[in-house]
Amino acid sequence: MLRDRPLPVPPKAGNWELANLQQEVRTARAAGLDGFTLDLLSLTGKNRERCELLLEAARSVDPAFKVMLMPDMTSLDTDDPAVLADLLADLGKAPAAHRLPDGRLVVSPFKAEEQSAAWWTRVMDVLKSRHGIRTAFVPLFLDFGSHRVTFEPISYGFSEWGSRSYVGQEGSARDVRRAHAAGKIWMQPVSVQDARPNQGIYDEAGNTATLRATWNRAIEDGADWVQLTTWNDYSESSQFAPSLHNGHAYLDLSSYYLTRFKTGGWPKIVRDTLYLSSRTQFAAADPSGGQSLVMSLRGGSAAARDTVEVLSFLTAPASIRTAVGAAGDAHAAPAGVHSELLPLGPGTGSAAVVRNGGTGARVELPHRVDRTVEVQDLQYHAATSGRS
Repeated sequence: MLRDRPLPVPPKAGNWELANLQQEVRTARAAGLDGFTLDLLSLTGKNRERCELLLEAARSVDPAFKVMLMPDMTSLDTDDPAVLADLLADLGKAPAAHRLPDGRLVVSPFKAEEQSAAWWTRVMDVLKSRHGIRTAFVPLFLDFGSHRVTFEPISYGFSEWGSRSYVGQEGSARDVRRAHAAGKIWMQPVSVQDARPNQGIYDEAGNTATLRATWNRAIEDGADWVQLTTWNDYSESSQFAPSLHNGHAYLDLSSYYLTRFKTGGWPKIVRDTLYLSSRTQFAAADPSGGQSLVMSLRGGSAAARDTVEVLSFLTAPASIRTAVGAAGDAHAAPAGVHSELLPLGPGTGSAAVVRNGGTGARVELPHRVDRTVEVQDLQYHAATSGRS
């Protein structure tokens, strides 16, 4: 069910799992991230062990890199608030666990509405009475509008899973206003895309349009925190982490907007950089390999489109020479950030900066586009000229 995977790494001696997690932290830190939200999927077993290992990896790499605990209420097998409180207390004692400056442990459950506000109050009461831990509760909802009033008295802030398509993002401004009017912080979801072969659904991300739209909403609407959804959920094709099919493209691109969010000023473009993105198949392609579950558009998504996007970051105006399969073209691009859409076609794609008769930054998508496919894959592949 996976359509992409992490970049391969050489085998490591000793505790290779810890070493790999340490590399995840270094990669995130280098891109400007301050921490991970950690999806807690089970009370015991391998997932629990990896949670503890990630907390140790964060502490050992950078004591300032924090891990925010996110109990997954669609997966955790308990209805006992005391059981969950004990889990949070055990993980929360790690130095890397995210706490506010006043010492409160931040707890941000995924699909918080799976349990009532009264149930969550009992979780926090047990954390305080049994473990001496005060809590800053930041529930993440699938439906913020229906639950915000009920959860308001017990929450430090709010968040929502959000839309994975570039349309329908306007509600973010309303949600931030609602949170701030109630005296709460808002954690804005920022995403690349979402395509789920295991569930038979996908959102139309519009190349990098969803990534840019969700970052702009966080910046313009005054969000307090940002959650990148997700770092490494390859089963949903939503990963920011460097991957086999996308390299560092989405993470590098995100760093540009992340810098604006954190500093208040847009980074100066000091070198020409191109980002090229497309699917490797047409949205309506019918897989020939006997696939039993085919993805269809999620309700509320933008309409499916078949496009190649050239996203340019230029120090000065230039011509961008492009090739999509056998079709060659060129377009003028201004200084700064510019998005140009081209029709998707069979073959490979490339783009290059041409200025004053010379060719500069160049990028190629190594993955071929075909009209006939054996397996459906509706994620967007991306590449950047910023890395070899």
